[in-house]
Amino acid sequence: MKTETLTLLLGLLGLTAFPPLRCEPKGSIPEGKLLVLTVATKETDGFKRFMRSARHFNYTVKVLGRGEKWNGGDYISAPGGGQKVRLLKSALADIKEEDKIILFIESYDVIFSSGPKELLKKFQQTKHKVVFSAETLIWPDRHLEDKHPHVREGKRFLGAGGFIGYVPNLKKMVSDWSGEDNDSDQLFYTKLYINPEKRKSINITLDSKCRLFQNLHGALDEVVLKFEDGRVRARNVLYDTLPVIVHGNGPTKINYLGNYISNVWTFETGCTVCNEDMRPLSGLKYPGVVIGVFIQQPTPFVSVFFERLLNLQYPKNRLKLFIYNQEPHHDQHIRSFLENHEADYQAVKLIGPDEDVDPITSRNLGFDMCRDDIDCEYFFSVDVEVVLKNDETLKILIELNKPFIAPMLTKPGRLWTNFWGALSADGYYARSEDYVDIVQGRRVGIWNVPYVSQVYLVSADVLRSELKADDLFHSATLDADMAFCSKVRDQVSGTTFKTGVFMFVTNMHTFGRVLSTENYQMNHLHNDLWQIFENPVDWEERYIHENYSKIMKDNIVETPCPDVYWFPVFTEVACKHLVEEMENFGQWSGGGNVDNRIQGGYENVPTIDIHMNQINYEKEWHKFLLEYIAPVTEKMFPGYYTRFDLAFVVRYKPDEQPFLRPHHDASTFTINIALNQVGIDYEGGGCRFLRYNCSIRAPRKGWALMHPGRLTHYHEGLPTTAGVRYIAVSFVDP
Repeated sequence: MKTETLTLLLGLLGLTAFPPLRCEPKGSIPEGKLLVLTVATKETDGFKRFMRSARHFNYTVKVLGRGEKWNGGDYISAPGGGQKVRLLKSALADIKEEDKIILFIESYDVIFSSGPKELLKKFQQTKHKVVFSAETLIWPDRHLEDKHPHVREGKRFLGAGGFIGYVPNLKKMVSDWSGEDNDSDQLFYTKLYINPEKRKSINITLDSKCRLFQNLHGALDEVVLKFEDGRVRARNVLYDTLPVIVHGNGPTKINYLGNYISNVWTFETGCTVCNEDMRPLSGLKYPGVVIGVFIQQPTPFVSVFFERLLNLQYPKNRLKLFIYNQEPHHDQHIRSFLENHEADYQAVKLIGPDEDVDPITSRNLGFDMCRDDIDCEYFFSVDVEVVLKNDETLKILIELNKPFIAPMLTKPGRLWTNFWGALSADGYYARSEDYVDIVQGRRVGIWNVPYVSQVYLVSADVLRSELKADDLFHSATLDADMAFCSKVRDQVSGTTFKTGVFMFVTNMHTFGRVLSTENYQMNHLHNDLWQIFENPVDWEERYIHENYSKIMKDNIVETPCPDVYWFPVFTEVACKHLVEEMENFGQWSGGGNVDNRIQGGYENVPTIDIHMNQINYEKEWHKFLLEYIAPVTEKMFPGYYTRFDLAFVVRYKPDEQPFLRPHHDASTFTINIALNQVGIDYEGGGCRFLRYNCSIRAPRKGWALMHPGRLTHYHEGLPTTAGVRYIAVSFVDP
């Protein structure tokens, strides 16, 4: 009995002193044991992004295949990638350390989301020697589906885009490779994995719950951004995991995620990379730029577009213009611009509507003008509906030093912009999670996006290499702008597959907006006057006096006579256009008492005039009065609801109707806007209020007089002695 007790006691002591080996915690793998291998035959935008994320997390990366021609296929027309297996096999042969761990990963569409320490810890926890990424969908041979081992939870199929393992195991894995460069690496690895004996001997498993690798193909809805403590990661919401590596194989949102992951942008720091690799222009010779201007449909404010083009802060002797105009209506605007400013530019090429060049061909020709010009470093494409309010736009874009970048433009009061944040499955517009925040300026930076339109800057080097195709805009199924963006995204060849040029949009500055062209009519002399509904911001900038906003803020309303108020409202251009529109219409009244245009058919105090409704401008004029006159009338005459009954333009000429006899207006109060300038356009004129013996003999062009009508302000129009005087009159009733 004592002997048994002693034996049991010694056994218990032995258990305490010498625990079983299986319970001993294994030490973590030193980060120095990890080497990242990737294949990149060209340094594309995607490769640069990959390397930036690797540097951010201190990965050691060795790049295979630099400068080598890619013969591995494009993964689109057929499976490929065998060249990667060949390069990996060769690289492994040179590695002698048995305990070295290799991460073999794509680079053009891959981003690191965390560092080597976490990667190695998660690899170690798998208790396997080789771990492949996993996919939801099987590719390239669906007939092998049943041969894949079943998993308790997670993804079942092998993904060849990323795997990690010990050198001896990886050497064994690729030892049988003897395929061609364009054979399928995915199929090769899949056949190894579904073979039970080889799977066991190499010790392969899959990262089924995306703890190490996140493949996005077939899994877009699984992945969201996780913002936490100044850091951004991808989170798999299906398995509640935080993948270390994100791989955007297939048509995915990798570019969207890449705008954030690796702390590219966080709520705490904003954009951390926006000022990297800048190209300052100060003190340097400005690069040569070809500006392509494209007019494909009737567009408002074209003359203003060319004024803004002229005002771009960039040396004109470094600019060449390529102007394409499909619309004869706009020939006059282009001709006027070139007559005055063609000599300012280094060169100008104009393609007009009579040359029968279609819009797609014109855009390809614009690119050719830059490609063929040794001095051209950038092509700046601008559609005529673009309103560039920032005259530093071209300089800003060049200094950001991207191969393809666009300024973000909006349509006032709408969430419409010239970029898309995401694509739908069929390649059309989809709203990204961050779209509204970017548009409204809550997130500011430089954003990699799948589509831009109407204005962008592309480097000539890219046009001569990656985008050298003769036609970048034609497609049997897509509109020209969508076809172009699709080709920019997918055009790069000579790499591991077609990865494309990154298209960036920046909202770091306020650049401008885009006009609405849908309802632009061309049946008037100055069609822009009719744009107060469609493009109210542009209409205001063109036609409302620059000091109008000071009326309420700085109280600049003057009182030249008792209860007569005087304030600025119209620009000189507005006055000029309104006068010319009336003269172009030409049907001035005869100045007699009989007037069938008004109710009752009798005018007590007739003038020679044209009513706004005669030129179909009544709705637009009422809109103008309600937006710009009503606020002033309600301030000066509080308590009156502004209702405008009658509006017309009056003409005074010495040999026609030089003056107007004393009278009361048929209104509660009247608005009288001077449309031309005394001393320049005419002599004499003005208005005298008899009760106060107060005259306004020098009305200012574009300023409005507002005075009571029926009762107190008996007045007369003073004689015009030379020239022609024009005024716009509106009667107001409460």
